[in-house]
Amino acid sequence: MTEASDRVLVADACRVLAARGLSDGVLGHVSLRVDEERLLIRCRGPHERGLAWTTPEDIRLVTLDGAEGAPGELDGYSPPNELPLHTEVLRSRPSVTSVVHAHPPSVVAADLAGIAIRPIVGAYDIPGAALARAGVPVYERGVLIRDRELAGEMVTAMGERPVVLLRGHGLTSSAAGVAQAVLQAVSVDRIAALSLWVRAGGGEPAELPAADLDQLPDLGSGFTVAVAWRHELARLGDTAVGPVHPFRLGSSS
Repeated sequence: MTEASDRVLVADACRVLAARGLSDGVLGHVSLRVDEERLLIRCRGPHERGLAWTTPEDIRLVTLDGAEGAPGELDGYSPPNELPLHTEVLRSRPSVTSVVHAHPPSVVAADLAGIAIRPIVGAYDIPGAALARAGVPVYERGVLIRDRELAGEMVTAMGERPVVLLRGHGLTSSAAGVAQAVLQAVSVDRIAALSLWVRAGGGEPAELPAADLDQLPDLGSGFTVAVAWRHELARLGDTAVGPVHPFRLGSSS
C-alpha cells in the first residue's frame, strides 16, 4: 500500500457513507492510521462541498495532536473539530487502524425513541446480527467531541465494542480496516431503520432466538468485507476514485 492509495481509500469511504445516507451534507469523517504518530483524515478545504464529493485531495496527513503530518499538509485545509474522537480511539486500541464518524438519521431517531440496536435480523445481515448480538453501547451526551476529555468519555462508553452510538449525534465505528469500519456503520444503520419500521407498523422489535443466531455461519472476511466493499464501490459508479484495497479492508468480527 502507498500513501496515495490510502488517500483514495479514505475518500471513497466518505463517498460510501454519503451514498448510504449515513452522513448527508458536510458532516462526518473517516480516518486511517499511518503510523504511531500520524493518521490520514478527511479535512475541510477551501472548496468544501460535502462528503459525497470527497476527493483524495481532501484527505490530509496529521499528527494525533492535530499538527501537520508532513510539510504543507494543512495548507488551506483544517482537520475536523472532532479529531479527538478519532485519535483517542487510536490511542486506546492498537489493533484499530480506522475510525468512522457518521450522522445516520435512523440511528439517532431509534436511540432517541429508546430502541436499542438488537439482533432482530439473522441471515438478512449476518455480520450485523453478530455485531448487534454482542451489544452496541451508547454514549449518552449529545456533545461535539472536540477535546480529549470528551473523547475519553466516549471511549469509556464504547468499552471493548467496535461501535458506539452518540446520543442525539450519530455513531463512531472502529475496525482493523477502513471498509470494515464503514460496513459496521451500514449494518447498525440498517438495523436501526428496520427497528423504526417495525415500530411504525405497530410491532415491537424483538431479538431472534439464540438458537437461530447460533446457526448463523461466519462467511469469512473475503465475502463479508471484500465482496461487500466491491459492491459499495460499484454503487458509487463513476464517482468512485479507486479500486478495492484488500490490505486495508480489515476483517469481519
